Amino acid sequence: MDSKNLHNPCFNKIGYIQVYTGDGKGKTTASLGLALRALGRGWKVLIVMFTKGGSDYGEIHSFSNLSDDIKSRFKVINAGLDRIVYKDNVNDADKAEIQKGWDFARKAIENCEYELVILDEANIALDLGLIDLEEMLETLKNKPKGVEIVLTGRNANEKVIELAHLVSEIKPVKHYWDIGVEAREGVEY
Repeated sequence: MDSKNLHNPCFNKIGYIQVYTGDGKGKTTASLGLALRALGRGWKVLIVMFTKGGSDYGEIHSFSNLSDDIKSRFKVINAGLDRIVYKDNVNDADKAEIQKGWDFARKAIENCEYELVILDEANIALDLGLIDLEEMLETLKNKPKGVEIVLTGRNANEKVIELAHLVSEIKPVKHYWDIGVEAREGVEY
């Protein structure tokens, strides 16, 4: 290890791979809580939001109001069009946006630019074939020692689950959507 890496937290601590998956609500929310905790401890944090575009998310509004110190250690990339992508509406423009986001994330991981990298909805992007599974696995296997990586989204791939150190499956037990409550500003977005 060269002298510049002696004081780089990416090289002198151990980061793990976490997966938050399942059909329940709260996967992105959990990862954002982790981001807030890491920022509070002085970490550099990257969040890449796959399959979600636009800026009408409460967390995006909050991020714009962070202190200058935190903003200097924090980056959010929207890697999607201004809509949510599903199996039946995915197109080439979605794939291009998601690929740009993945290229950015992959390089940031490889270069140890952030201590925490959250790949929000990466499981969905993998499931839809919008990110190459083998490329993702290779990146995860070869990540720098100190980078913590979180993948969120439904339908986590079994190979990703096998590689991960922590996997949480969020299951719906009861949800107010079942009684007709629509997504609410400040709670769901």
